[in-house]
Amino acid sequence: MIAVSGASRPSVLFVTDLAYEAQGRRYCDEDIFLTSRLRETFDVALCHPRDAAALLDRFDAVVVRNSGPVLHYQEAYDAFRTRARESGARVHNSLDGRGDMAGKQYLVDLSRAGFPVIPTVDRAADLWLLPRSAGYVVKPKLGADSVGLRFTDEPEYPEGGDGTLLVQPRIDFRYEVSFYFVGHDFQYALHAPHPARRWVLEPYAPTAADLDFARRFVEWNTLTHGIQRVDACRTPEGGLLLVELEDLNPYLSLDLVSDRVREAFVARMRDSVRELLA
Repeated sequence: MIAVSGASRPSVLFVTDLAYEAQGRRYCDEDIFLTSRLRETFDVALCHPRDAAALLDRFDAVVVRNSGPVLHYQEAYDAFRTRARESGARVHNSLDGRGDMAGKQYLVDLSRAGFPVIPTVDRAADLWLLPRSAGYVVKPKLGADSVGLRFTDEPEYPEGGDGTLLVQPRIDFRYEVSFYFVGHDFQYALHAPHPARRWVLEPYAPTAADLDFARRFVEWNTLTHGIQRVDACRTPEGGLLLVELEDLNPYLSLDLVSDRVREAFVARMRDSVRELLA
């Protein structure tokens, strides 16, 4: 059973690492803003992800936001997921997504299924499936924020790496673009016009084809409640390829959108938490 607060308003445990430093992003500012707005509707308390498992039973819902890469506190994150499932805690994002919250196996699965995704393999025996490229990327399946990422001239697999490492061709792309959703509802899009400056983002007006592309992955995902960010790159031929399906704690870049878009996002997120509590 979830402990219901004695107050008239639902209580929310907001999980964030305000001290986490990320290149080109200020996680703390975003979460300070979001909690200030959620307090208009809920009683909100903040905690570090290492403390979430011990505290979650005291709240009506848990909102996981900018908690940083879980590989930095994997044991605590696993304990949180186990405790949340055992207690039936209401978690936003819900723990049933199969994007980044479950590791990057989805990139292999989607590649095998023929989805428009950067070709990805996780076994030495499958390296031949990758297209020829001027270079390749090798990264941990459970990695994040480029931790453990390295570049090679040829597709190669370190001995003993099967199942734990991903190999992809380096893609020549025009720019990266991100689509932000709450539940299955599209909110806004941002793009990085300069490939070498990933987090220098500008508002982007998606076409109908762009939204169809992004919604295909949102529909494929099994996330019941929460926020998703679909990251893609635009190829020289004009198509889009999935780079990442972030459904654990996607940074939202809310400081880069208009007041109208930001207010609409806050309202939809608030409704999403209400839906979780209903």
